[in-house]
Amino acid sequence: EERLDVLIAKMNELDLDPEDYWWYLDLRRFGSVPHAGYGLGFERLVTYVCGIENIRDAIAFPRYPGNAEF
Repeated sequence: EERLDVLIAKMNELDLDPEDYWWYLDLRRFGSVPHAGYGLGFERLVTYVCGIENIRDAIAFPRYPGNAEF
């Protein structure tokens, strides 16, 4: 949500203290731009085009514990 007044109203509705989120509110107050909040990355595109169920199967260079060779 980029509208500060709506964000503060929702925080109050959910019983969240806006003072605890001052840094997030400042981001919205001074530096936010309207956006859709969605980005289509390469792995998501591959997942969609190939019909793969899990995005982890479409990552070209997967990272998992014990995978790094030092």
